[in-house]
Amino acid sequence: MAGKSVVITGSTRGIGLGLAQEFLKRGHQVVVCGRSAQSSEKAAQTLAVKYGAENILGVLCEVSEYAQVQNLWQAAAKRFGKVDIWVNNAGLSHTRQPFWEIPPERDCEVVKTNVLGVMYGSRVALQGMLKQGFGQLYNMEGLGSSGKPTNGLLLYGATKSALTYLTRGLIAEVEGRPVQVGFLSPGIAVTDLLTEGYSPEELARLKWVFNILADTVETVTPFLVEGMLANRKNGARIAWLTRSKAFWRFLTAGFNRRDLFAGR
Repeated sequence: MAGKSVVITGSTRGIGLGLAQEFLKRGHQVVVCGRSAQSSEKAAQTLAVKYGAENILGVLCEVSEYAQVQNLWQAAAKRFGKVDIWVNNAGLSHTRQPFWEIPPERDCEVVKTNVLGVMYGSRVALQGMLKQGFGQLYNMEGLGSSGKPTNGLLLYGATKSALTYLTRGLIAEVEGRPVQVGFLSPGIAVTDLLTEGYSPEELARLKWVFNILADTVETVTPFLVEGMLANRKNGARIAWLTRSKAFWRFLTAGFNRRDLFAGR
């Protein structure tokens, strides 16, 4: 088939769904997946209406279950004959609160999805890509990837810090092989994950910062997709919100007023 075959975990909504749409717009084939059969099928059917059923496949995949991640690769390879790009995007956050107040069962859920899920996705993708002789793996950065702690989000941040360590190691281990590993850094995207856990008063205080630094999914995802399609280098970091861009936005905030939360 013409175009690339792309697998995106956690792609039934938010950035994952946005990435899927951008790849499809450019004539590529996409496998979307979610934690339930219903959400996966709904996303696939919605995309198929606009981009053609022959270009889209929906697969149930709980990324913390290794057998389901293996099945995701097999389903993609069977449908499209190959997997050119694999994006580990699936992630869970938690209510913003001191670490010691988080229920231990939430620890397990977040770590299983954000750490084990990325480990399993990376292992399955790299095994398959090395066997087929090509492919690119991208892991999605987030708050905590820099190693800087954020009060109230230590659990989530710790998992993203672990993702950074793992991805750096994978970049080194695949060097000289016919595959590439890299980072995706979407910056601050306006999704349910961004506002989750804030009280109305806290969110009202933070909106001015978000309106300066954040962007919509529709703004961020085309940049990330174009970066992945153009990249040929192992170890690439495709970053939307760079330090220089953030500095410029604060500098010009008085002239470029935005309201990203209108109607939300």
